[in-house]
Amino acid sequence: MSDSSKNIIDIDENLRLVGTAHISSASVELVRNQIKEWSPDLVAVELCESRKASLLEPDALDNEDLLKILNDGKSHMILLQSALAAEQRRMGISSGEKPGAELLAAIEAADESSIPVELIDRDVLITLRRAWSKMGFFEKARVLDALLWQEDDEDGASVEELLEDSDLLSKLMEEAREVAPAAGSVLIDERDAFLAGRIQQIRGRGKILAVVGAGHLKGIQENLAEPAMETASRIAELNIEPRKAIWPKALMIAIPLLLFGGLGWMWYNGEIEAVKQAALAWLAINAGLTGLGVLLARGHPLSVLVGALASPITSLNPFLAAGWFAGYTQLKLTPPTGGDAQAFLHLDDLSLCWKNRVGKVLLVTAAGNIGSVFGTWVAGGAIVGIIIG
Repeated sequence: MSDSSKNIIDIDENLRLVGTAHISSASVELVRNQIKEWSPDLVAVELCESRKASLLEPDALDNEDLLKILNDGKSHMILLQSALAAEQRRMGISSGEKPGAELLAAIEAADESSIPVELIDRDVLITLRRAWSKMGFFEKARVLDALLWQEDDEDGASVEELLEDSDLLSKLMEEAREVAPAAGSVLIDERDAFLAGRIQQIRGRGKILAVVGAGHLKGIQENLAEPAMETASRIAELNIEPRKAIWPKALMIAIPLLLFGGLGWMWYNGEIEAVKQAALAWLAINAGLTGLGVLLARGHPLSVLVGALASPITSLNPFLAAGWFAGYTQLKLTPPTGGDAQAFLHLDDLSLCWKNRVGKVLLVTAAGNIGSVFGTWVAGGAIVGIIIG
């Protein structure tokens, strides 16, 4: 059995799975040959619309204003392109072997032969949100560390070794699951089930060639062995986006209500001077600590001023944050591009954050919010002291 044949699985006479390594020139050749030799009626690829667009136009966002990207809801595209670049860099491959090249080859080869293409992967944004919501704090920290700051593994398996041995790729995916079990469940198990469900949905349309990552072959096979109706019916369940927790908003609403209630009681009892002291403490402490946070992040002087002025007001509104205003001001004064956003995710030294425009905006926003939070609690404590004193 040839190396490539290990990753070609015939489920029946009308369904063939082709497992690929997402960074491999050999995979590109394998996919093209399979489409030419097997002559399918339909080619299914492990892509969603977002990932397809990212692969077709990898530089589309590089010179686009970051604020416009965020307003258009394209922030996940930056993450996608950055992840592809990071993967390419870590594997140490040449520029001619780009991540996802075999998926593009499948689409191009199908188009050349006038064969319809079906995208069978779940939307990447839903996948990321489900993975993020299932991870605990420490698991999120481990994942971010691995994505942003982990050193390259010089002793790792080569791309061709991964392609030749799907079991090796599966083993590496299981090792990744050990780092982030909850994320692994979403990124591996759920997607195996989703891909199998989508394949079941399109069966009956002639000969189908499904091009998927080799690490998903085993899971897809297992899911396809289950009753077709059961496998396909899981798609709706797996497409549900997680709900956001309500209690943080409820807590942030309760704090200003309690403070206003205390000040109102003091005013009702004629303690006008104490109310003035409480108001001054609220303004000075909130503005001072927020401005200090933005200053420590080396924000623009106008960003410092905006954050300081906004803080006493935003601290009373659970739906606003002073750091947002400071960060927005920083963004408008030094507007980053999509290219800056991708460069930020490639930084290998935290100190470089201050030199990258996206890093600076994020630092200003985060530092402003942290300063505002401290200001709220310190000022709140001071006001409580005034009320009970």
